[in-house]
Amino acid sequence: MSDNKKNIPFCPLMTAGNSFEKVCTQDMCAWYLKGYKVCSVYMLAHNAAMEVQAKQAKKQ
Repeated sequence: MSDNKKNIPFCPLMTAGNSFEKVCTQDMCAWYLKGYKVCSVYMLAHNAAMEVQAKQAKKQ
């Protein structure tokens, strides 16, 4: 896979449930955070994963 293909962001909403990944439309999408250059759905999932990891670390 070329480096250019690795940098193409995929849309987690349109890709879910499909057998192929759909490219993020970035600025044309309501879920895209232009200032962060990332999808807000990705940010929500990432933050939730970080919270779960933090809670698991506290329990150990």
